[in-house]
Amino acid sequence: MNVIVRTASPEIAPQPADALDHLAEVLFHKMGTDGVYARTALYEDMVERLAALITRHREPGTEVMRFPPVMNRGQLEKSGYLKSFPNLLGCVCGLHGTEREIHSAVSRFEAGGDWTTSLSSADLVLSPAACYPVYPIAASRGPLPLGGLRFDVAADCFRREPSRHLDRLQSFRMREYVCIGSPDDVSHFRERWMVRAQDIARDLGLTFRVDYASDPFFGRVGQMKAISQKQQELKFELLVPLRSEEQPTACMSFNYHRDHFGITWDIVDAWDTRSSNEALCRCFHFRSSAALLCVLITSAFLLFFSYAGPE
Repeated sequence: MNVIVRTASPEIAPQPADALDHLAEVLFHKMGTDGVYARTALYEDMVERLAALITRHREPGTEVMRFPPVMNRGQLEKSGYLKSFPNLLGCVCGLHGTEREIHSAVSRFEAGGDWTTSLSSADLVLSPAACYPVYPIAASRGPLPLGGLRFDVAADCFRREPSRHLDRLQSFRMREYVCIGSPDDVSHFRERWMVRAQDIARDLGLTFRVDYASDPFFGRVGQMKAISQKQQELKFELLVPLRSEEQPTACMSFNYHRDHFGITWDIVDAWDTRSSNEALCRCFHFRSSAALLCVLITSAFLLFFSYAGPE
């Protein structure tokens, strides 16, 4: 397997100074790569406070799960991530050979050569979102109970989009509330959290507007997916003018994936009387780094909310 090690591309380097750069020294320590930073005590303290706030809004009957920063590669492939965001995925690789082959790679490095040509992919990928592992777990339990399932999940996530912008990290923490159930279950879940999230934002003094949005789908086909997503009103974002009104930061996002995960994982709602009773899923996401910037700049707080399942 030949592995190409890429550094900065023309699209991301060099970049002009950003309006939020003055916060970098108090929040992070550089680690040699844009978007991947060591976190300071101030950062960690405030993130813990945000996490406590998120927890206080957890609905009764919500099951808590915490995932590692990696997940099964086959499960993510089955979920369809490569069809939509192949350019953002990070795959775990390693030296998987005989002792002689591995020593050969190390010797090549010590001689100034490229040892990465000996790498091969493992059965793991870096989790691009905290919710992906929960769907196969829910499917393994059989038909959904009356009222569906709700989860509180979190993970350290990764998306390969190098940027100097502090509100767009490659390595970030994500917290989500996930609802899996019938159309009525997820519709009521969405209605509750659409109102609740905006109330939280107002309580924290956040200036915002809510608008239609789309995900960063890959390629020309992805552009058509993005247009369709907006036309069908499948995603909303709460936009905060951290830099300006013209270039707001998305601090909350509501995504509706319809029946994608229900069909993919054969998650069935036995209480649903439709002819097609695959479950719907909705998720409420929090990205801590952008949330913290909202706190420091506007005394506010980031919410990243999405939901998924069939119509």
